[in-house]
Amino acid sequence: MPLMGSLYIGASGLQTSQNALNTTAHNLSNTDTVGYTRQQVQQSTRSYITISKTASAVAYQQHGLGVTYSRVKQVRDYFLDKTYRKESGRSMFYEVSSNTLEEVESQLREFDGKAFQETMADFWTSVQELAKDPASSVTQGLLVQRASEFVERAVSVYDGLSNYQDNLNRQVKQQVDLINKYGRQILDLNDQIRAVEAGNIEHANDLRDMRNQMLDELSSLADISFEEDMFGSVSVQIEGVDFVKGGMCYEIGMDVDPVTGFYTPFWPQNASYQIQADGSREYIIDGAEVFDLSLKISSDLDTDIGGLKGMLLARGDHRADYTDVAEGRYDQVSQSILMNIQAEFDQLIHNMVVKINGIMAEAAGVQQGDLELQDGTILSGVRYVESEPNGYMRSEDGRPLQMFDRITGDSYTKVTGADGKEYWVCNEERTDEPETLYTLKNLQINQELMQKPSRLGFRLEDGSEDQATADKLKAAFTEENYTLNPNVKKKVTFNTYYSDMVSQVANSGYVYRSIYENQESTVESVESARSQVVGVSSDEELSNMIKFQNAYNASSRYINTISEMLEHIISTLGV
Repeated sequence: MPLMGSLYIGASGLQTSQNALNTTAHNLSNTDTVGYTRQQVQQSTRSYITISKTASAVAYQQHGLGVTYSRVKQVRDYFLDKTYRKESGRSMFYEVSSNTLEEVESQLREFDGKAFQETMADFWTSVQELAKDPASSVTQGLLVQRASEFVERAVSVYDGLSNYQDNLNRQVKQQVDLINKYGRQILDLNDQIRAVEAGNIEHANDLRDMRNQMLDELSSLADISFEEDMFGSVSVQIEGVDFVKGGMCYEIGMDVDPVTGFYTPFWPQNASYQIQADGSREYIIDGAEVFDLSLKISSDLDTDIGGLKGMLLARGDHRADYTDVAEGRYDQVSQSILMNIQAEFDQLIHNMVVKINGIMAEAAGVQQGDLELQDGTILSGVRYVESEPNGYMRSEDGRPLQMFDRITGDSYTKVTGADGKEYWVCNEERTDEPETLYTLKNLQINQELMQKPSRLGFRLEDGSEDQATADKLKAAFTEENYTLNPNVKKKVTFNTYYSDMVSQVANSGYVYRSIYENQESTVESVESARSQVVGVSSDEELSNMIKFQNAYNASSRYINTISEMLEHIISTLGV
């Protein structure tokens, strides 16, 4: 081989070793960079020059042109990436659930430094004191005061749960905005990577690191799947629906409930719409929701992945009340942490309100049956009583006196019977008319009793104490007639209902916290395995640096040797 050609072999060694040293230095400088993937140098031989071809020879006579710096590849494991992103999303789901239960437990146990359980105990104590001396204005006043505190604090607990729903709702909006932002950035990075790698000369490894980091972040928010095509572009699916594909990012839309203000993520491309007068679109999102929240939450079904889904489930889709605990409806709220607690808590208050009002109505003489009105109309199976102004357990206008009133809608309606007498007919609760329900959203203490608790009286027409009614109020707190929800068979009293509900929250919180901690261990284990592949080892890189430095020195000495030989030949020939 000509000596001049040998110089090119040495020069290729110098160039390749220098590039390898640069890559090694790049690895070392990014040892602590989040999302950085270790880069590995790949070298190959340049094309050979064939001098002659002899059929009898074992091989052609060829000589090489040196070494080339063929590529720098990222060292990643697709399986570990996929596993990490899946387990990371599952971990975030249970972290959201665990944090929500901790917040719920805090709301139930504390209010302005005083546990709601103490308010329940104070109310129960006032009922016991009333049973000891029913006709005392002191015990009557204490009962009304404790009842007022009970309603006030119960409403505050419910409002606290509702406020946390609103907090989660704001986080849902933020997370969807973040997901859309990641989608746009991944699409932009796809374009940049294709542009850099179009000539197959350079690999956009740093851009790929940025894209992989975004995929990691995206995987914690939702259940994603991804794949890279032959051109270097990554397509992403969320919950099985295309999110980034080709040259498009199909951003998630937000539908806003006009009553609660709750956001529902949906796919605009899968939803139908109507054009409004102002030119805007009103989407019909049925079937286009990003998440199917009706599915059973299960690790086997992979329905427990993604922090955004965890937030939507924990928040629920409405403010729940006692009607949601009814048989046949409970499945709609059972998987939502906040709606489940709202419904069970409201059921406790509703049961107490209805029971106490019912006992007082019975004392006022309310009966159930058919009532014929003056116009011939017959009211079937209604609860009614003849009007008796200022009568026993009656208001000034003659209606039955009750401890708790609705904020909207009257509890009784005045009618005239066929006999010409005036009657008060009870307006029963109707699930299709929220204003008729005794819920925490529609509950207040009787204002007449607040101003004059002595109207309770507890003295019959003959002047004797109404001990029977006071005893019924006391017995109402100790009757085991209630359950937390249709899935719980244990019967509880008013006194034990709340403590059982708090225990249920605590137990659920412990379970979710345990799952989250176990999931975190899994994520850490997978991340550790992945870091061993993608992470930069300073010892390994320093070893590579020494290797490439020695290769550089060897190429330099080779060139010096060829140079000396040329100088000797030229000097000799010159002589």
